[in-house]
Amino acid sequence: MASAMLSLASASPSASLSLQENLKISWKRGTSSRINFLGSDFSKTKSFTRTSMTVAVKVSRFNDITMAPPDPILGVSEAFKADTHEMKLNLGVGAYRTEDLQPYVLNVVKKAENLMLEREENKEYLPIEGLAAFNKVTAELMFGADNALIQQQRVATVQGLSGTGSLRLAAALMERYFSGAKVLISSPTWGNHKNIFNDARVPWSEYRYYDPKTVGLDFDGMISDIKAAPDGSFVLLHGCAHNPTGIDPTPEQWEKIADVIQEKNHIPFFDVAYQGFASGSLDEDASSVRLFAARGMELLVAQSYSKNLGLYAERIGAINIVCASSDAAARVKSQLKRLARPMYSNPPIHGARIVSNVVGNPELFNEWKEEMEMMAGRIKSVRQKLYDSLCAKDKSGKDWSFILKQIGMFSFTGLNITQSENMTNKWHVYMTKDGRISLAGLSSAKCEYLADAIVDSYHNVK
Repeated sequence: MASAMLSLASASPSASLSLQENLKISWKRGTSSRINFLGSDFSKTKSFTRTSMTVAVKVSRFNDITMAPPDPILGVSEAFKADTHEMKLNLGVGAYRTEDLQPYVLNVVKKAENLMLEREENKEYLPIEGLAAFNKVTAELMFGADNALIQQQRVATVQGLSGTGSLRLAAALMERYFSGAKVLISSPTWGNHKNIFNDARVPWSEYRYYDPKTVGLDFDGMISDIKAAPDGSFVLLHGCAHNPTGIDPTPEQWEKIADVIQEKNHIPFFDVAYQGFASGSLDEDASSVRLFAARGMELLVAQSYSKNLGLYAERIGAINIVCASSDAAARVKSQLKRLARPMYSNPPIHGARIVSNVVGNPELFNEWKEEMEMMAGRIKSVRQKLYDSLCAKDKSGKDWSFILKQIGMFSFTGLNITQSENMTNKWHVYMTKDGRISLAGLSSAKCEYLADAIVDSYHNVK
């Protein structure tokens, strides 16, 4: 226990009222002074002008806890809010914005919520595995309603806390039942992947993915690293719209990736955060997952409805595990529930009801697909306009076509850390330091301004 010296000026008994309220001092000239401080008595010798005493102060049991670093993505938004420049752009967080750069609540979501109000549905606890209607439609959305996997009950589906929570639940299962198994993660990848597996104590290593020379896919490096991994490793794959690069394998490359994973007896683990939001087609964006499932492979799929339904704050998603038999799927589901119980007990109901109402209602489902096509179309439009603006403004002959080859809400600009900092410090463009920009936060009206910033940063900053 540490001690602190407290000196009290006491020229006369007429000390300040605030001091007298905290320190009750009985003065007796020529004798020792007894001082009561916060209920404790301290005996001190006489002093005519100052009274000094030692006060015991408790040191916090949490003093050894250090300050955590700010989140590299969410911290971008905080800096953006503090900026007052009229041309500022927030291209850090992956959240859809309208052409006016405002948040967008889908009309189909509003209709689904109105249905919930009309039915006067209660707020009772869900089962640990989540809302049954949601689990049914989310598995059908991912694998196809007529997929034999669904009919044979070989998919263990548990509602999770969006994509992050679903990944974390699967990581807990991996740590408990695949002790020592490693998960391969693309380099680069979404910033939270490593945090999730670190916290679950699942070892990981990286496989090559991004080629800075071409600003494209390092396919040969990817295949080589997957081949070199110990047999039976988990391989984390981005089902569509790779984050942060926006670079996806071609259908032919997906086939080759599946070949190698099968040869090595690896377990594919898909993170699907953008189904329908990348291409505008739910089926096209699920094609990589369905390819692997059609080969009879056991696999994991984490889903999120943050982007494609705009349910960012509802934290709604799922973990699906495809097993070789219905019996294995039942046992896997029971263990996922066992892991979820001490984590969060059971998931929230609001977002699950929205999804089940939208996907389970043919009229709302078709309306949702139209809204997704609209959102995906707006992003494709600003991607094209950014490319056109870069070509018009950059007279160096640099090839910017990689912008058009990427897909989804993100674009990997190829800018390094220093150049990305110039984007922010000089141009008020807020982005992650790896050079990723979210095109969902860009308007057509600001494409030329962004192109000026990119050209300046690329050519004038090393």
